[in-house]
Amino acid sequence: MKGTAMFTLPYRTLMHYKRWATNGLNSVIAENLDRIAADEQVLVLRLLDHIQAVDEIFSHNLEARPHGYRAARSVELSSFDLLANKARSTGDWYADYADTLLPEEVDEVIAFSFSNGAPASMTRGEILLHVAMHAAGHRGQIALLLQKNAIQPWPDRITDFLKAEDASPQRHANAMA
Repeated sequence: MKGTAMFTLPYRTLMHYKRWATNGLNSVIAENLDRIAADEQVLVLRLLDHIQAVDEIFSHNLEARPHGYRAARSVELSSFDLLANKARSTGDWYADYADTLLPEEVDEVIAFSFSNGAPASMTRGEILLHVAMHAAGHRGQIALLLQKNAIQPWPDRITDFLKAEDASPQRHANAMA
C-alpha cells in the first residue's frame, strides 16, 4: 500500500479490529451467558445494546441520515442473539465503510444531532475513532463481568488482532498481490 491510501490505514485497521473484538466477545458470551447471574446478564445485554445504539447512531450520521434514537439505547432490550446479529452486521458496515474511505474524506466535518437533540459536528475520522473507543470501553466493562463469573473474556488487545490477522490466509494472499 503506497501513497495517500496509507493515510486511511489506521481507520481501516481500527474498524476491522473493532469488528474482530466485538465478534470475539459475542462468541464468548454466547457460550457462557447461562453461567452469568440473571441480574448481571441484564447488565451485559444493556451494555451490548448501548454499544449497538451508538454504532447505529453514528453510522447514520456518517451517511447523513436521521438515526431516530431519542437516547443512546433501544426502547426495548433485545435478546442476546438479536444484539449479536446486529453487531455483526454493523461491524461489517464499519469495516466496509473504512475500506472505502478516501483520504480527503477523513477530515470532512459532519453536522448531526445527538440522541438528545443537541447539535454537534465531528470529522469522519473523529466519528470512527469515537465508535471504536466507545465500544472498547464498554467491552472492558463486560470483560470484568465475565471475569467476575469465572469466564475468560476474549483477548481483545489490538496486538492479539494484529497477530491473528498476520496469520490469516487472506492477509498473506493480499501481501503477495
